[in-house]
Amino acid sequence: QLVESGGGLVQPGGSLRLSCTASGFTIDYDRIGWFRQAPGKEREVVSCISMSGRPTHYADSVKGRFTISRDNVRNTVHLQMNTLKPEDTAVYYCALGYEIAGACEFGSWGQGTQVTVSS
Repeated sequence: QLVESGGGLVQPGGSLRLSCTASGFTIDYDRIGWFRQAPGKEREVVSCISMSGRPTHYADSVKGRFTISRDNVRNTVHLQMNTLKPEDTAVYYCALGYEIAGACEFGSWGQGTQVTVSS
């Protein structure tokens, strides 16, 4: 089970921190992270991190603005999003998956949390 929190409405240039608590079947996967889905757009893998906490992957569109981190004690992953832009508006999903050919492929995800960047 993956439970996300932290979405909301923020002005351009602002920040949000998404959190996801994982339970149950996480041992079956070697990556945890986030993808987003905006209306009319393809799903985009935003970031992922290994279960040990490294290495990390970021989409080019968020590099330098977003930071993923993992708390192994609490089985929680966070996505710190800074300098948000209107094009970051999407539903963000926490997901579990694998590294395949250098990319994160997700196989299970949560309900999603809405992030809206607007003035």
